[in-house]
Amino acid sequence: MWQPCRRRRPQFRDDEDYAADVSAWVSAIRARTGASCVWVLGHSEGGLVVLVAAQRAADLCGLILVATAGRPLGAVLREQLQSNPANAPLLDQALSAIAHLEAGRRVDAPAMHPALLQLFRPAVQDFLINEFSFDPAKLIASCRQPVLIVQGRRDIQVGIGDAELLRRANSAAQLALLADTNHVLKTVTSDDRTANVATYSDPGLALAPGVVDAIAGFIAARGDTAK
Repeated sequence: MWQPCRRRRPQFRDDEDYAADVSAWVSAIRARTGASCVWVLGHSEGGLVVLVAAQRAADLCGLILVATAGRPLGAVLREQLQSNPANAPLLDQALSAIAHLEAGRRVDAPAMHPALLQLFRPAVQDFLINEFSFDPAKLIASCRQPVLIVQGRRDIQVGIGDAELLRRANSAAQLALLADTNHVLKTVTSDDRTANVATYSDPGLALAPGVVDAIAGFIAARGDTAK
């Protein structure tokens, strides 16, 4: 049965807390189904949570990492901000804030430009400090479970380079690169950033072709892992 986390940081939940949740869910599923292990899938930041969980959970059949960064997320956020020309007036403050958080130091959010307050508001700074401290490549390198890395070629948030970093860090991992697939696993056929982002809020769009087959095929090929 799930037990509440007893760590003394009630003001926020971090990736270690979420990883503890994953472990608890896996235990609950195994207790109810009798399965010897459970497959876990993490998308985007969820991939980092799954990697953290894998460090402590021995009852995982394997990991599915979808659109998961291969670098510390501070580096990913820095790149995302720099890639949008509209952020130019805010960039110095934003990059300084990231550097402070990577070093484990909080920042004076009220002194920042109002447009940055949502991203660096005081309530999430401890969470960001914790999140920026993990290196996904180092985490996946220590994974002994089967790992599938799923990456869309039209992802404008996490690039193919991130997927390749993960693959190089764990030579046993399998990489599935999906054409015309974006960060939210929808079909995008052009380089139009506006059209790409528009798919994020359209629940009527189906998953891009290949997503389900890649994941299902990987698990089916390793069906004996769960026995």
